[in-house]
Amino acid sequence: VINLGDQIEVITNGKYKSVMHRVIAQSDGTRMSIASFYNPGNDAFISPAPAVLEKKTGDAPTYPKFVFDDYMKLYSGLKFQAKEPRFEAMKA
Repeated sequence: VINLGDQIEVITNGKYKSVMHRVIAQSDGTRMSIASFYNPGNDAFISPAPAVLEKKTGDAPTYPKFVFDDYMKLYSGLKFQAKEPRFEAMKA
């Protein structure tokens, strides 16, 4: 299973959606998960990719441009809540 993160949703202007991690574990036996994260530098700007916007002529960015570290600070307080308020907060 591969869960795409919020940054991929923003970069693709919503074409690929991030999802909340969910699991239904079997009652017998053990379960192992290995998480691997790939993040940009803290000073990286995240925004819809120009190439994605150009493919859809006239398609305006759905997501705001933000600095990755600013988003992570917000995310740390809201990570178990819906993602939409996080995106809205970054527009301010």
